Amino acid sequence: MKSWKEVYADSDFSIYNLPWGIYSGPDGRKQMGMRIGDEVINLGYVASLGILDEYKVPTTIWYRDQLNDFIALGKKTTSGVRNIIQQELCNDRSKLKDKAQAFIPMDSVTMHMPLIVGDYTDFYSSIEHATNVGKMFRDPENALLPNWKHLPVGYHGRASSIVVSGTDIHRPIGQIKPPDSAPILSPTQRLDFELEMGTIIGKQSSLGSRVSTDKARDYIFGMVIFNDWSARDIQKWEYVPLGPFLGKSFASSISPWIVPIEALEHFKVQGPDQEPPVLDYLKYKGDHNYDLHLEVIIRTKENIDTVVCRSNFKYMYWNMLQQVAHHTVNGCNLNVGDIMASGTISGKDIDSYGSMLELSWGGKNFIQLNDGTQRTFLENGDTVIMRAYGDKNGVKVGFGSVKGKVLEAMPL
Repeated sequence: MKSWKEVYADSDFSIYNLPWGIYSGPDGRKQMGMRIGDEVINLGYVASLGILDEYKVPTTIWYRDQLNDFIALGKKTTSGVRNIIQQELCNDRSKLKDKAQAFIPMDSVTMHMPLIVGDYTDFYSSIEHATNVGKMFRDPENALLPNWKHLPVGYHGRASSIVVSGTDIHRPIGQIKPPDSAPILSPTQRLDFELEMGTIIGKQSSLGSRVSTDKARDYIFGMVIFNDWSARDIQKWEYVPLGPFLGKSFASSISPWIVPIEALEHFKVQGPDQEPPVLDYLKYKGDHNYDLHLEVIIRTKENIDTVVCRSNFKYMYWNMLQQVAHHTVNGCNLNVGDIMASGTISGKDIDSYGSMLELSWGGKNFIQLNDGTQRTFLENGDTVIMRAYGDKNGVKVGFGSVKGKVLEAMPL
């Protein structure tokens, strides 16, 4: 495709992307937008030109402060609207071509949380990450728990503390167990990031029904970058027997633009062999992993950046279709706006490990930063920036970034 809209060659937001988001301009009014290059497409204005009349979207939808109501209209409508705009941006005679009001510079808008998230599930789907954690905390020879290769392990997270990129994160406080004393209440000393991708559910299922792997893609609207902030020392003391709680629930950050799943078709690749064979309900046909380049940057107080991790979403052992099928096999219902996070995405090499827990190997090794300082875990004033993109045969589709700065703990 060739667009008349000028976009720099390395942009995440090419004509092949066109992600969805919620923005506000100088007047502060939140509304729906798409992104092309360094501009936001004002969908309310575009609709007023009659370009989108075919899909009969209520005018008020374009001016909602969340995407849930639009997504709930179904893929026939959401994909149709995106296709029309894509075509118009490639049509030299488009009504949009001379309409400056349709395009707003990114530097003049504020991005907001794109969804009302009803429920959030965090999976544990990278075999490299699960193996690393098992080696550190359980048995180096038998790192994976007996169930790990039989089902996509997951837990129910806290939806209320999912925040949009740019939101500062206060260092959490919780119970910590020092080696030689009783538990204490303290700010975490082991604050970490987790490099993940988030799947946005775009279709409701009914309670008691199941979604098969054959049908699961119909329930996936799009994806975001997901930073599942973690307090490792709080988590270590609390997680037995019922799993993570305060060590995870204080914050998770998402990128503001939801990349539609259709925009990622070009980057599909084969997933890893699954041995032993999975149960029938987890079997699937075709390629459903995605070759998406991922990186994590730590920016210090002095604004000096260091790339501490380069990974790839293609490494995932359990794919999104399997996660949806497993999530619903017991009859659990899905709702529009639910998020399913992938779990930390790690590769085989140390520089592809998706958390500081792994990069520092539980705090035993120092991570060298470009400002001359070292880290085992995050310090106050550090900003974590995550990026994700696919780039293949001249087609680039990216997610922009998700970032968050660590602030000191709130006073007790």
